[in-house]
Amino acid sequence: MNKFQPVNFTGLDDLFAFLPKNELDILKALRSLILECMPNVKEKLSYNVPYYSINKRICFIWPGSVPWGGTREGVLFGFTNAKQLTDEWNYLEWGERKTVGTKTYLNAVQVLNDTDIIKTLLFEAAEADARSKKRKV
Repeated sequence: MNKFQPVNFTGLDDLFAFLPKNELDILKALRSLILECMPNVKEKLSYNVPYYSINKRICFIWPGSVPWGGTREGVLFGFTNAKQLTDEWNYLEWGERKTVGTKTYLNAVQVLNDTDIIKTLLFEAAEADARSKKRKV
């Protein structure tokens, strides 16, 4: 545990057991899309929520029940380097952030309705991540 979060999950199963059903359903729907679109993605808990990376962090899923995440209800889905994405739908919300774009979901049906947009952004984010690796070489 740290001073910002009164919870400390040892793994995804701990997180899943902690979440209310609605947030768990949203998380699982988003997670499924991420794993489908980026089969080589690494999944790791950071700040007690799932982050997804290949070369760098690409996206995260932050349930409202996990403190210190910026949302108190629903689930926040975010792209860590969202400025690299075209987002022609104005899907992402920016708030005061410069590079992280997010979308808040209140139920799993909303995720299903946005499936095509989410997949497009995930593919684009994975391509941007691959380009960033090539530049380093």
